[in-house]
Order: sequence, then C-alpha cells, then structure tokens
Amino acid sequence: MAAINATRYIFVTGGVLSGLGKGITAASIGNILKSRGLNVNIQKLDPYLNVDAGTLNPAEHGECFVTKDGAETDLDLGHYERFLDIELTRSSSVMSGRILRDLIEGERAGKYLGKTVQVVPHFTDAIQRKVLEASKGFDVHIVEIGGTVGDYESPAFFEAIRELADKVGRENCLYVQVVYLPYLGASKETKTKPAQNAVRDLRSLGILPDVLVARSEEMPPESVVGKLSMFTGVDKEAIALLPNAETVYEVPLLLEKKGIGNYIVKKLHLKKANKPDNKQWEKMVDSVKASYDKKLAVGVVAKYLGNEDTYMCVFEALKSAAHKHGVEIDIKWINAEKITSRATSRLKNLDGIIVPGGFGERGIEGKIAAARFAIDHKVPYLGLCLGMQALVIAVARKAGLKSANSVEVNPKTPDPVIHVMDGQQELWGTGGTMRLGNYECVLGKDSKARQLYGRAKVEERHRHRYEVNNDYRDLLEKNGLHLSGVSPDGRLVELVEYDNNPFMMASQFHPEFKSRPNRPHPMFDGFIAALKKR
Repeated sequence: MAAINATRYIFVTGGVLSGLGKGITAASIGNILKSRGLNVNIQKLDPYLNVDAGTLNPAEHGECFVTKDGAETDLDLGHYERFLDIELTRSSSVMSGRILRDLIEGERAGKYLGKTVQVVPHFTDAIQRKVLEASKGFDVHIVEIGGTVGDYESPAFFEAIRELADKVGRENCLYVQVVYLPYLGASKETKTKPAQNAVRDLRSLGILPDVLVARSEEMPPESVVGKLSMFTGVDKEAIALLPNAETVYEVPLLLEKKGIGNYIVKKLHLKKANKPDNKQWEKMVDSVKASYDKKLAVGVVAKYLGNEDTYMCVFEALKSAAHKHGVEIDIKWINAEKITSRATSRLKNLDGIIVPGGFGERGIEGKIAAARFAIDHKVPYLGLCLGMQALVIAVARKAGLKSANSVEVNPKTPDPVIHVMDGQQELWGTGGTMRLGNYECVLGKDSKARQLYGRAKVEERHRHRYEVNNDYRDLLEKNGLHLSGVSPDGRLVELVEYDNNPFMMASQFHPEFKSRPNRPHPMFDGFIAALKKR
C-alpha cells in the first residue's frame, strides 16, 4: 500500500527480559539520525493500564518525568530529551489506560453506532492514530514499545505496529529488536538461544526485525553475529553487539561505529540525510569518561532509596555539571527518615546538600532538618520542588514559628507557610490536577539566579499542588529568604535564595528536567561551581 505521508518509522521492541535499555537504544538511534540533519521525533507506547505515569510508585518504576505541556510520563522520555536535546509533548507518551478510557467513553456516547467494540480493529486503530498524529511533520518518527514480546498486555501493540506498515508502506518502516545474550560461566560461552526465541516470537506476530541490538555484560565473540543472523534472518551488517558501556551516552557512538546509522539511512531511503556530525557529543562523552583529581561529596536527602532511577534526572544533571567543571561527583544517599533536628551527623563532611522532590508526610521532617543544617553550617544547598518547601519551612521555624509546616503534612498547622494552591481544593486526591508542565518565572534584578541564567525571564517545568503562602512573604524576606523568582503576575513564588551562604537556592519547579548532558542546567551549574570554589 502506498505511504500516507513522507515520514519514516522506526519501531523498537524488546525480547528475553526487561531493563535491557530499549529506551537508551531508541534515544541513541534518534541521536545518530539527528546528527545527520534529520528532523526526528520519538514516542513511547506503554501497555500498562494506567492512564499516565503520575500515580506509579517511583521505587518500582523510577521517576515520573514531566513534558513541557504537563504530561506525567515514564522516565524514558527523560532519556529521549537528553539524547535528542528536544522538548517533547504529551503525544510522546501513550499508555493503554488512556486509549481504553477514550474507547469506553466513545462507546458510552454511541460513537460506534451499536457495533461491537473490539481490540482489533478499534484498540489497534487507536494506537495507530496516536503514532500517526505524533509523527506529522517529521522525517523520522521513533516508537518504543514498552515491555517485551510475549507479555500478556502487549499483543495489541505489536499487532498495531504490524498493521501500520501496511498503511504507511513496509519500505517506510524499520523494526529494531533489542535482545539479551547471557554468558554461562560453567561452559564459558555466550548463549544465543534466548535471543533466537525472542526473535521467533516476534516473527510469529508477523513482524520481521530489520536490526538486532544484542545486549550483554561483556563483549561476546564476533562469531555470535553469524549465528544470530542465521537463526533470526537479520543481515549481519544490521546486528550490533552492545556490551555494557562505560556511560550510556557512549551508545550512539558505538551504534554509529558499528554502521547502524548508515544501515538505517540506506534501508529507509533517507535521501535528506547528511554525513553524521556528532563532534560535540563525542567531546561530551570524553569528558564523562575522563578521570578527575578533585572529588565532591553531595548528599541527596531522599525518601525513595535504593534505586538511582527514582532520581534519574537529578543525578544526570549533577553529573553533567560536575563534568563541565572538571570534578568527580560522589553522590551520597541520605535517608530522610533517619534525619532529625538532633541527629544530623549524616550530613557532616558533605560538600553540598540536595533535597529533591517528593510527596507525602514520610521523610519531610528529615528534609526540613537538612535545610536547617545547611543554613546553620553554611553548606551549599539546592532544593528542588519539595526541597524548596522544606527550606521555606526551615526559615519560618528559625524565625520563631515553631509549628510552621505544609498543609500536606499537617492540615491543622497554625502557620501554613506552604498551602494548597487556590482553586485546587475541590480536586483533592485526584490525579493530573497539579500545576504541571512549563510555566514562566520572572527573576529578580539583583538575584544570583538571574546571573546564572543570564536573562530576566525563564520557563521551567512544574509538578506540584502546594505553593508558598503569600501571607508569610514579608516574614521570610525579613529573615534572609529572598523570593527571587515569581510568576509573571507576581502571585506565585517560584524560586528562593538565602543570604549568608556560598550557594543556597531552591525552586518550586524541577530544573533537572531541562538539563542536558552537554549543557547542564544553570542552577546545577552554579551549585557545582560553588562547591568547587568552596
């Protein structure tokens, strides 16, 4: 069938097991195609029955990433934005729950005129519409399918991308399968059977992969390529052996070195593609892999512990700023529940403190204690969302309001320095009702923030329901907390700075979402610069 538009489609699927790096692979393919001057978009199709990622537990699923238009998404979109240096929209994140909700609402409204509503064609058609709508105006649209082939919830998504090739033309589609090659120590050999089976499962669904990315712990023997090609039907030149890299940012360069970029350009007849130019990315990777003599210890006072994915963007922003300044970063996990006003020994010997975002009562007193410790001991401090609220509460308590708190923690506090934002009370407890996405912030003329940003007005991403209570602005200002960033109408406090500290800045927004590996966010840049100087 003739193509219905000029866009080329790349579908990235997974096999054998989850967590192989489909998101990194998809983002890396986007990176090497963008380096050829192509206009690239990227999208995640997730079979979860959730409507969005806003209610998923960070400890299980990693951080919730927020797009510029306020969609709460899977953390893979953070990888996409960092690798492609673009700002995505809600169209780049699609979950089963949202499609099913729309289908059921349509059926209740009589949209289907009494017809039986089925997985095929109604659900699969809806998936395809999401893909086609997101691809408009782009040379290449990359689509990652969450999970692995064979998952119970995934068949409709695989059927949808199979059918889509008929609509846009098979010559305009390319399927990439990411598989795993385990190494058996007993026999001292790399086994390809799991990968073979995963490809066979995909082929049984009517999808023949064009490219195979074979992940492993160490580099397997080159003979593995021939064996994989024989049993999967994938060209040898389209098989990339990808052992663990020193940094994920090296993956685009490794795929390029293996010829995958040229293979994709040739396979999809991308005549607009130029020669790859990724020199800036190569320079950044070199800085990431370099060794530095100076090491900075940064304590992250957190409540979601044990998994770096829970604060992925924060860590990546920290690392990129550290590499820019030629220092090593040593991230120390600090359990917020173990910190009290009297037990702050865990905070000693740190070069700096970060208090990231979060929700709920658990660990909040530890975050407030960390902010107070930073004030009293002049330790550089960076607060992110809840980290700003913790600093506001700490300053208010230091000023004499001993019971100052957030209404999220204590609805009956006599001094609600942090309260629920106007107009949200009636939406209490529901999802997707917070201040989400990009909002403008006006920076004070003499503020350190304006010096760091180099401009008077910025746009940053939010994910929160609570705000600084304006009734306490004067008290906070008189006690050294400058409200250096506010909304354009002046009603909402967006950023604060504290006197008498090498660096103490906190924002209601999440600056980590807009940081890039080759261009760290100004707030992280300033934080690391202050630590290095100190």
